[in-house]
Amino acid sequence: MAYTAAYLVGAEPPAVRPPGDYVLESSRRARGLATWAALRQLGRSGVAELVDRCCALARRFAEELAAVDGIAVMNDVVLNQVLVRFGDDDARTDGVIAAVQRSGECWMGSTTWRGLRMMRISVSSWLTTEADVDRSVRAIVVAAAAGS
Repeated sequence: MAYTAAYLVGAEPPAVRPPGDYVLESSRRARGLATWAALRQLGRSGVAELVDRCCALARRFAEELAAVDGIAVMNDVVLNQVLVRFGDDDARTDGVIAAVQRSGECWMGSTTWRGLRMMRISVSSWLTTEADVDRSVRAIVVAAAAGS
């Protein structure tokens, strides 16, 4: 990716790739820096293990939630994303999401997919553990049972 403008060009051609070639915004750091740092620290196999672990934790979310009456996992969990619906009512789903957020135990966002409101669970932190998933599932189940 690259962009140019008369006011961005110096008198001499740059010795290295211009920073603006890394991001669309001139005032932000290179977004690839975090990826580079992770690869540098963990290596290729370490990053692969991290991705695999996040995907496994997403499957754990899906399995535990799907086992609860009134909670439906709406997608095939092939990566780190889980879409969850509570009954057949968009308002109920939004209410459960709000109750979970208010609980402070975890934060799950909402989305609309195929015209239906859903909770979107995204497992993407290297800090997330099985215990975190289990606590989050309990908070979601409690919110759903409360009839939010």
